[in-house]
Amino acid sequence: MSRRRHTTAFTLIEVLISLAIFALAAVVLGAAYINVLNAYARVNDAARNEQDVQFARHALLVETDREEAEEGGDFETADGRQVRWEARIEPSDIADLFDVTFRCELGRTQDAEPEVIEQRFRLLRPTWSIENERETRRKEAADRIAELNRMLPGGGGRER
Repeated sequence: MSRRRHTTAFTLIEVLISLAIFALAAVVLGAAYINVLNAYARVNDAARNEQDVQFARHALLVETDREEAEEGGDFETADGRQVRWEARIEPSDIADLFDVTFRCELGRTQDAEPEVIEQRFRLLRPTWSIENERETRRKEAADRIAELNRMLPGGGGRER
C-alpha cells in the first residue's frame, strides 16, 4: 500500500488573483493618499492667499487719501510673491459712506497664473469726502428725514 502525501498549496491561478487584488488595493490607497496631499496643499494655498488679501485690504483701510487708495499699492510676500491691489471708490447717497470695489491680484508663481480676488463693501471714510459734496449729501439726508417725519401719523412731530 502506497501512501500518497497530500500537500496543500496555492495554485498558480489563486496566487495571480491574490496579486491582482493586492495591486488594485495599492492603487486605490495610493490615489486616496495623493488626493489627501493635494487637499492639504490647496487648503494651505487658500490660507496663504487669504492672509495676503487681508494684508492688502488693511493697506486700503488705513489709507486716508482717496486718490492714493484708488491708485492702490503692491508688496512682496514672505515667500517672494508679488501682490498688487487697487480700489474703485464711488460715493454713496450717504455722506462719508463709499462703495468700494477692492481688487487684489496675487502674484504669478512658476506654475500658476496670478489669482485675482475682487470684493465689494462699504466704508465710512470722512477723509475721502469732498467738503461741498459732504454738505450736499447731509442736506439731502436731512430733507429725506424731514419728509419721512411729515408722512408719519400726527405730522411726525414728537412732544419733548
